[in-house]
Amino acid sequence: MLNSSWNVYNFRLSLITSLQKKGYHITVIAPKDAYSEKLITHGCDFEDVPMDSRGINPVRDIVLIWTLYKAYKKLRPDVVLHYTVKPNIYGTIAASMLRIPMINNVCGLGTVFLKSGLVSLIATSLYKIAFHFPNKVFFQNEDDLALFIRKKLIRPQITDLIPGSGIDLDKFKPEETPDNQDTSAKPFTFLVISRLIYDKGIMEYVEAINILKEKGINARFQLLGAKDPAHKRGIPLEVIDKWIREGLIEYLGTAEDVRPVISNSDCVVLPSYREGLPRTLLEAASFEKPIITTNTPGCRHVVKNHLNGYLCEVRDAHDLAEKMYTIYHKSNEERTNMGKAGRLLVKEKYDEKIVIDRYLHSIEEFKLGNTHPFSS
Repeated sequence: MLNSSWNVYNFRLSLITSLQKKGYHITVIAPKDAYSEKLITHGCDFEDVPMDSRGINPVRDIVLIWTLYKAYKKLRPDVVLHYTVKPNIYGTIAASMLRIPMINNVCGLGTVFLKSGLVSLIATSLYKIAFHFPNKVFFQNEDDLALFIRKKLIRPQITDLIPGSGIDLDKFKPEETPDNQDTSAKPFTFLVISRLIYDKGIMEYVEAINILKEKGINARFQLLGAKDPAHKRGIPLEVIDKWIREGLIEYLGTAEDVRPVISNSDCVVLPSYREGLPRTLLEAASFEKPIITTNTPGCRHVVKNHLNGYLCEVRDAHDLAEKMYTIYHKSNEERTNMGKAGRLLVKEKYDEKIVIDRYLHSIEEFKLGNTHPFSS
């Protein structure tokens, strides 16, 4: 169960395929979107559960628990996989009422843990209640796991670490450049792939661009990702439009397939304030692109400083600009070596086969047969 069919299709399809090969029947529970039909075509059943993923609303969240309870009672799955915040909390509460085994995945803590306050207190309390019930909870980085244990939100014995959602190294790989192709005339391209909200460090990226332009850097500064003005921390549309008019950024909108965009970039940047394990950086490293990201939970696990990229300070546009300036002035050979080191890191630690094997092992611990229904 996730907060969007898009999420399932783009990040969990390999796991679904592996489970299907083992004989499991998959029902995806998520809000209906353009990717729901693709999941059905892939052999999954689909259960539409509307969900507002933004913020806490007591009435809507109680309705969500009841809706999920009815769905689980109808489906009677042998095990449920929960991803993202609301499924992890409310889906767990619903499944616990029916004593259904469950495996949860903390993909990231989101903006609610970035600062203290009433919302953070409520979220912490909800996690503490919900995480009393899962059979297994996967975390994507050591910092988030340590935080949950320190705050006594979870029993350490049910926790484990996995390398995000994993990367298909055959799908995300660098293209061969013909020996006779002249790349010297191609302008250097920085790329950020992110939803346009403040907590992804978008404002710092734009400020860094201004600093670099003042230094005379002749580069392209691209931004790929959905605008989200309705989000509490969403960047207003008029601000984004101003950046575009002034020529600060090339806004690329959204893309079903990010591979061509990554392939055409020279350096991928993510100045986020906190992540679970950012898939965009793993994809960039798989494409042998040097990376610049923040020295913060989740992000710093993908970059070995000075080896496959650079770490900069959080919310520090000047430090970000300095690291971008350094990458820009490196030789092609130096950047190529950084990129190759990044792909090797992904191959050793973040191959999706590692993630799939861990899930299969955990499911087998429940002693499920090969013909039982299975909900995701």
